[in-house]
Amino acid sequence: MSKAIRADYQQKFLFPPCLEDWIPADHPARFLREFVESLDLKSLGFQEGESEEGRPHYGVDLLLKVWLYGYFVKLRSSRQLEWGCRENVALIWLTGRHEPDHNTLWRFWRDHKKALRKVFGQAVEVALRAQLVGMVLHAVDGTKIAAVASTRSGWHRRRAERKLQHLEELLDAIEGEVEQGEEMERGEARMPEELKDRAQLRKKIEEALKELQAREEDHEHEGEPEARMMKTEGKAQFAYNAQVVVDQDSGVIVAQGVVNEETDYRQLVPMLEQVEKNVGAVAEETVADGGYHSAEALGGAQERGYSVLVNRSQEAAAVKKRGEFHASRFDYDQGHDCCVCPRGEELAFEREKWNRRKQYRVRVYRCQSFQQCPVRWQCSRQKKGRTIEISPFHGAVLQQRAKQQDVHKQSLLKKRREIVELPFAWIKQGMGFRRWTVRGLDGTRTQWALLCTVLNLRKLYPLWKAEKLCLSP
Repeated sequence: MSKAIRADYQQKFLFPPCLEDWIPADHPARFLREFVESLDLKSLGFQEGESEEGRPHYGVDLLLKVWLYGYFVKLRSSRQLEWGCRENVALIWLTGRHEPDHNTLWRFWRDHKKALRKVFGQAVEVALRAQLVGMVLHAVDGTKIAAVASTRSGWHRRRAERKLQHLEELLDAIEGEVEQGEEMERGEARMPEELKDRAQLRKKIEEALKELQAREEDHEHEGEPEARMMKTEGKAQFAYNAQVVVDQDSGVIVAQGVVNEETDYRQLVPMLEQVEKNVGAVAEETVADGGYHSAEALGGAQERGYSVLVNRSQEAAAVKKRGEFHASRFDYDQGHDCCVCPRGEELAFEREKWNRRKQYRVRVYRCQSFQQCPVRWQCSRQKKGRTIEISPFHGAVLQQRAKQQDVHKQSLLKKRREIVELPFAWIKQGMGFRRWTVRGLDGTRTQWALLCTVLNLRKLYPLWKAEKLCLSP
């Protein structure tokens, strides 16, 4: 009968154990060590500390390894990493049994945000050398991730206005009581503490409302002014908009970024420009959902020679609602400088105007025969007749509509979700990341770049493990 295996706490080693033997040869920590050691950290912007006095500083390569492995295994705070450097065998091995504390780790993050973001580009370069990145089809998308700031502790215009009105009523009532007391009593009158506190609160609310008015915003958080109210996780809260461009062949993220704009309208061209910077060119086709559909985005992509397919679902819904009188049913005749309605009537050029919402000038065409038109009120409720605005990017919009008539292009659009939603699922569900742990655009951009870097490294790790990937340039 065999004996149970138990720990022998009195066991002694003839030779001390070797650190290299602590983890297997194909462990992810070894892959990350090799990746970091293949980088030219100085050219990326990592700066070694210099001091002639005191304890020697930790090397930037060591601290970068700690942060990368921490994100690899879902340890994302400096205190969790400090714990890991004492308790996690892989981190103990990576640090060579050194134990950087949370302050050291945080200072490294704080001082090297820009350099940390550049590491993402290095991971993309490795994927390119491994021929993982195809240039046939890419997909772009964004996801809203809640900010550190609490929605409850922020300033909201409507709520602040209601609270200010309520305070005014309370202050009037309290001031009335004070005046009555002064009439009944002689002597020096002092402002009650209750009145003083409420007056200070009123002043604070008024200042917050002035700030919101100046910025033309309805919501603001004093502790995180760059965050914006967005719909995320089924509710409106302070958040940031994280963007990615994903390759169809491998699922590698070839571009990423974070903005505080609530919509994706203006993100298509900047993301494609980053793809061009990272991999040298854009894909033969890039697909995007309806949130990216705007005349400005399509025009910008056409101007730069980017081939895009942007879902027209929102436009299609509007066409269905308005029927034959939707603006897309009106033909623009550039040669005669007019628009032609579905009934064949011409809308003459009236003027140019600045479209404040879209931030560019448009040409306005107005119907001249609206008074005799039998479908006047079905077409428009405007008393002076129907108007059509033509943007400088109208040609790109027409080209996109024609392009999507192709059955092959329609099939590419249908692939968008399966390409780009998987990385979001990995980050949110697999890596457990559903809320930023740092504040401001600078911090969230660094954190998102690190998350995307680690996700790409997860794609590369199986190739390295199978000895099919060389990390050295």
